[in-house]
Amino acid sequence: MADGAGAGWAERDAAVVWHGFTQMAAFLDEEPVMVTRAEGRELIDVDGNRYLDAISSLWVTTLGHGVAELDEAVRDQLDRVAHSTLLGHGNVVVTELAEALAAVVPVDRPHFLFASDGASAVEQALKLAFHLRVNEGEPGRRTFLAFEAGYHGDSIGALSLGGSGFGADLYGPLRFGVLRAPSFADPSALATATAMVAEHAAELTAVVVEPLVQGAGGMLMAPPEDFAALGAACRDHDVLLICDEVATGFGRTGTLFASDQAGLRPDLLCLGKGLTGGYLPMSATVASGRVFDAFLGADPGPRTFLHGHSFGGNALAAAVALRHLQLLQDTGVLANVAARSAQLAALLADHLRPLRSVREVRVRGLLAGVELAAPGPDARWGRRVCAAAVRRGVLLRPLGDVIALVPPLTVTAAEIDRIVDVLAAALAEVAAG
Repeated sequence: MADGAGAGWAERDAAVVWHGFTQMAAFLDEEPVMVTRAEGRELIDVDGNRYLDAISSLWVTTLGHGVAELDEAVRDQLDRVAHSTLLGHGNVVVTELAEALAAVVPVDRPHFLFASDGASAVEQALKLAFHLRVNEGEPGRRTFLAFEAGYHGDSIGALSLGGSGFGADLYGPLRFGVLRAPSFADPSALATATAMVAEHAAELTAVVVEPLVQGAGGMLMAPPEDFAALGAACRDHDVLLICDEVATGFGRTGTLFASDQAGLRPDLLCLGKGLTGGYLPMSATVASGRVFDAFLGADPGPRTFLHGHSFGGNALAAAVALRHLQLLQDTGVLANVAARSAQLAALLADHLRPLRSVREVRVRGLLAGVELAAPGPDARWGRRVCAAAVRRGVLLRPLGDVIALVPPLTVTAAEIDRIVDVLAAALAEVAAG
């Protein structure tokens, strides 16, 4: 890229764009890929170089790029209406999406509050849980229980729930306190959380958990059977259960929702990322009938949930989300996830796990993490390995020294082979250096 058109575009970008989770002083030194178009599961830069999108463009592009059926859904909706407010009014395609989702989400008598990103879905869940206790006459139950290494977004409420990473310590004065269970790296994490629910029930309003996989926390994973006791404890002690499936939802772990495998039926479910197949920003907080009923009352009145976003329930996003859900249900996508997950796990076990430079490999569906045994944090192995992979045509992004592998759900066997081969070569290059 340094000698092609990409260098010029990167310089133009650096002059006006501020990228998230990026030290802009080093932006140009990292040789960013400047994307101009995409085909299938590949991104194409301004110089015509192709990159296999092995991170699904930050875990959102479930079926790949330029999916004909999804393209058509957006175009068809454009002929109707691009956006209309949901504040006090409705839109037909949003209603259709909510009806389709209601038939499949693991939530009893669901109702949907739409927003634009996962953090916003989490914020809505926090406010609903707090407000519900006020409506039910228990305002003292305002504490949340969350997990170390959890990640729920970067807004202040979501950051308060999250663990110690992602700048959380810096923003400590802005965060509210929560009860903290261990991360999934601790085999007793769910048992400890279950005991904490019983001990602190009088003050707890809700438990917030990522079912099966703590994604941004390093692809930390817990067995599905460990979650049942936590769900039962929440029911027994009238503590709300909030499942954050922004990362794990829509087939990523092998079932439509990770809560299905974990045997959980949350009171509040947070969805995002793959909801629209990566086409448009959209998220949702799914509230159970119990939660919804607690807000019914006089108009105007204190039970009303005074919260909403300008673009919540955008019609274009709803149209593509509805078609995406239909494709997930009507095609063999989930079967492909199972097959490619097994292939990925086997290849990583054979070719990477035995290496001294690899500490651990973790796989659940098409969420995988390869934890590197770096000589120290200053070695920046994660960043360097991903850069070496990008030079070989596979787009990866690290979580510290964990290499996250999150390919599209439609990834082929040949592409899984390519991802592992490139990762092995990139790691060999960095370790040798």
